[in-house]
Amino acid sequence: MTSTDTAYQLSPDTASSLVEKLIHKLLHNDDTSGEFLLPLPDGRVIDTKGWSGWEWTHGIALYALFEHHLLTASSSSLHIIHDWFRDRFAEGGTTKNINTMAALLSLAFLYESSPTSHPEYKQHLIEWAEWVTNDLPRTEEGGFQHITYELENKGQLWDDTLMMTVLPLAKIGKVLGVERYVEEAKYQFCVHIKYLYDAKTGLWFHGWTFEGRHHFAEAHWARGNCWITLAIPLLFHILGEEDDDLKDRDSFFARHLVGTLEAQLDALVPLQDEKTGLWHTLLRYKDSYVESSATAGFAAGTFLALRFGLIKDDTKKSKYSKMADQALKGVVGMIAEDGQVQQTSFGTAMGHDLDFYRNIAITPMPYGQALALLAIVEKMALSQTAAG
Repeated sequence: MTSTDTAYQLSPDTASSLVEKLIHKLLHNDDTSGEFLLPLPDGRVIDTKGWSGWEWTHGIALYALFEHHLLTASSSSLHIIHDWFRDRFAEGGTTKNINTMAALLSLAFLYESSPTSHPEYKQHLIEWAEWVTNDLPRTEEGGFQHITYELENKGQLWDDTLMMTVLPLAKIGKVLGVERYVEEAKYQFCVHIKYLYDAKTGLWFHGWTFEGRHHFAEAHWARGNCWITLAIPLLFHILGEEDDDLKDRDSFFARHLVGTLEAQLDALVPLQDEKTGLWHTLLRYKDSYVESSATAGFAAGTFLALRFGLIKDDTKKSKYSKMADQALKGVVGMIAEDGQVQQTSFGTAMGHDLDFYRNIAITPMPYGQALALLAIVEKMALSQTAAG
């Protein structure tokens, strides 16, 4: 955007209409062909596209719905979340891994908001947090190994992990008052920054392996980067003013996190596609397609960072705000009449060459709907904060 551009605004009626469409499509996004179902060796079939499965795709959506509830007091969004957990627990839950942990972030928020309404939630929070801290496989230096339904990924750190597992652990620690959970989450941020942050560009690599000690394809994958844009301000949001390391914005830990975030945002500004406002799925390669879910994540994370006052420099605040507004405008332009967020790439494993990322299928997914919803909600929240 140029210096003469004005902030992108959505009227309350337009925002409400878009949110309604996004949520409707989120709940009615069936994989009729079976192409995107995930069959497991034990006979289970995980539906990553529809609403009745349990995967990280649903975890991201649950959190977006909860943020919508917080902003608007929407009872329908809250009921959707409670109903999802009721149905999944009735089915017996699921296998614990890095990705399935994502849903526990919303469960912790639910329990915190009304601990007497659903006291049974507490035991689930304890069970998952204890699994993470005691039983989840670790890499060298104690990093969370990115195990999934299918793959052990021995010795591997992925940038997804901070969003999917570390933030839920931090929130559970905060809600239950268990300091060792919180301290473990902080350590995971440090070790993931150490091995996945690319000091040459300010961006993040998708993954690192201690077996061979390399970054696989050295891909600066867009959606993986957007998890970082979200995760850093969300850690401040989750731990809040009660945490000594974060309430003091001049502390080592706070400065380390914000500096890492600002470096990433600075790198993102010149890489944003001028025509669409979106970013390419390989951030530094214009021959890869532009991708909506990552763009929505970048917008939402930037709005969060601005709302929580993490960016102090006025010039940077203006620059990042314009970038996020242009991104939101681009994402809104990708929302079809039926609410489908177009240009969303499918769930992505670790790639060993850049063409792997160029060839990821484009298809509607829960996180595409959710990240677009979150971007709109965080823009609304930021506007309310600015208005006083």
